[in-house]
Amino acid sequence: MTVIFNRRQILATSIGAVAAAAWVGSIVPAAANDSADVIAKFTGGKKPVSDKVTLDMPEIAENGNTVPMTIAVASPMTEQSHVTDVIVVADGNPNATVVTFHFTPMSGVAETNTRIRLAKSQTVSVFAKTSDGAIYTTSKAVKVTIGGCGG
Repeated sequence: MTVIFNRRQILATSIGAVAAAAWVGSIVPAAANDSADVIAKFTGGKKPVSDKVTLDMPEIAENGNTVPMTIAVASPMTEQSHVTDVIVVADGNPNATVVTFHFTPMSGVAETNTRIRLAKSQTVSVFAKTSDGAIYTTSKAVKVTIGGCGG
């Protein structure tokens, strides 16, 4: 049996193949998603100080799709000295940057809570940048279980 395609079928197939190739290329994590690269870009090469940031999240997460997290950064939040950015990095996720928060003196406090998604058991790190250029950090190991069993 011979199969004959007309021009429209060939054009549609070609466009579909190009779109599929572009989509597959877009879901492959880029090298910039590596946690070390993300951290280096955020800190600008400065050594972070490990105080002033509090990270509250469970040590064992029964569901990696919704892991509760609260971040607080000790800061006066004045025009002269305030937290400007907070970034959350998960070294085991396909995209290392989980979330970025932006603050101004009008925020009042540098505190936030949310739920994040973790692909597997890993270390979650938080980095905070202040208006005077200081960098603060903290991290926590989180074990993600699957169906209540160790994962």
